[in-house]
This record gives sequence, structure tokens and C-alpha cells, in this order.
Amino acid sequence: MRKKVTVVGGGNVGATCALRIAEKELADVVIVDIMEGVPQGKALDLMQSGPVQGYDCTLTGANDYESTANSDVVVITAGFPRKPGMSRDDLLMANYEVVKGAAEQIAKYSPNAIIIVVTNPLDAMCWTAWKATGFSRNRVIGMAGILDTARFRTFISMELGVSMENVVAMVLGGHGDTMVPMLRYSSVSGIPLTDLIPADRLEEIVVRTRNGGAEIVKLLKTGSAFYAPAAGAVEMVESILLDKKKVVPCAALLEGEYGYNGLFVGVPVKLGSNGIEKIYELNLNEAEKAMLKVSADAVDELIKVLQSKGA
Repeated sequence: MRKKVTVVGGGNVGATCALRIAEKELADVVIVDIMEGVPQGKALDLMQSGPVQGYDCTLTGANDYESTANSDVVVITAGFPRKPGMSRDDLLMANYEVVKGAAEQIAKYSPNAIIIVVTNPLDAMCWTAWKATGFSRNRVIGMAGILDTARFRTFISMELGVSMENVVAMVLGGHGDTMVPMLRYSSVSGIPLTDLIPADRLEEIVVRTRNGGAEIVKLLKTGSAFYAPAAGAVEMVESILLDKKKVVPCAALLEGEYGYNGLFVGVPVKLGSNGIEKIYELNLNEAEKAMLKVSADAVDELIKVLQSKGA
């Protein structure tokens, strides 16, 4: 019996997720969106790509959650996108309502699903989905670190003119301007980055990584990134459905790890059929601890705003 993945949100991120899941033949896909006709039309278009691309997955669209029942994984991409000059934090209350509503429906129709959250502000939306579903922490995961790490790896590859496959990197912390690129854990085929790139230039690459999403928003003018975010989400789907046990940075609910409780923070985790199967605690130096604290504090502020409004 085929696996089943629901993608909540039929926009650019959601549709690209559905396409890549189908092309990898990971599962049948249901696209859910409030816009009548949009998920149905995109699903049909994707189905008609199957004979050309050579995949046999079934893709369907819906405006409600009944057809999503018994999904193995649910990817939440729905929400309001960022506009130029808008921070992820500006999206907080609007997307809170979107994610809360979706999470409640997921819990109703797919009580055993694993949820991957993509909607921004990411870390706060993970907390929202976790609270709304009552799921255990291993089954609510945020796609952030994979995207941030991919951007970091891309810029390093561009800087050095080397294959992206040879670049190993790690980005921790919240998904946003306070993310923490881990230079000590980043290398090119085992060669430390600090041996390859001067400190001042490396700092410029770190800053560009932190602003990676905003840079694309500014260029597009009427939208935000979707190819790379979808790629990050699908890597997580694949690791879960195929039980690959990949170790990747994801937003996870910390319960004492790194000294934090009740916050979703980007950390290295092992992803398998049970969702998060292990959280890895890195031995951070004082500077890294300080940066992670700034990031965690920023997430905590968002959660307090939500709680102050009755969340």
C-alpha cells in the first residue's frame, strides 16, 4: 500500500513539494487549499505530467480535509507570504490562525501523522501546530535548518568554485535573522572553512545566509522563495517515509537540550519513520552559546506574544 502525504497549501511551495514527492515516487499526494479549484487544478496538471516524467503517484486536490484521512506525513505550507520590507514576525498572528486551523483538522483526520511545518514565522508556527494537535514532540518538526544550511552551502560553493556536494555545513537556531551558522562544523571535503576563506569574507557569507530569504523576496518583488524551501521539506519527507535516518538540522521542541524548554529551535536531529528519533547536542563554545541564546530568545518573544493573545 502506498504511503500518503498531504500538502496543506496549493501555492508555489506546496505545489512544488507535491511535484517533487511525485517525481521521487514517495507517496500519493493530496493538496489542500481554501481556494476553490486551485488544488484540484494543480493536482490534475501534476497527474498529467506523470506519463511524461514516468511516475505513477496519484495526486488529488481538495478544499476540505476528509480526503486527507490517514496521511502518513502532512506538510503545512499554507499562510500569507512575506512582502518586501516585511519580516517573518509581521506574519505572526495572521499565520497563527491558518496553522492552528490546519493542525486541528490534521489531528482529527490523521491522528498518527508526522507534521512538517514550513509556514513562517517557522519556529512559532511549529509551536502552534504542536499545541493545536497535542502530538508528541517527535511528530511536529520544522523545515528551517535544511533550507538555511542549503543557502550557506550554496554561497560557500559559489565563493570557492567547488562542487556543492563537497560542502558540509550546519546552521542552528531560529529560522530568521538570528540563525547561527556553525563555522566549526562546516568544511569542504573535510577541510575547515576557516582554512579556505578569510574571516572577513566568511562573515559576509554568514550575513548573506541570514538574509537569504529576504534577498529573494526583494528580487521577486511579488513573492518569496519556493524551490529551495520545497526541496528542504521533501528531503524531510523522504527521510521519514523511507526511514533513512538522515541527520539534518530541523526545528525541534527542546526539553532541556541546549538548556531550553518548550521552544522550537533549529538543532541537528535524526529523521526516521518515527519522526525525530534523536536530538544531537553539540558541544558549543561560549560565542556559539551566546548566538544561540539570541536566536532562542527571539523565538521565545514570539511565543509570549501568542500566549498574550490567548493562544
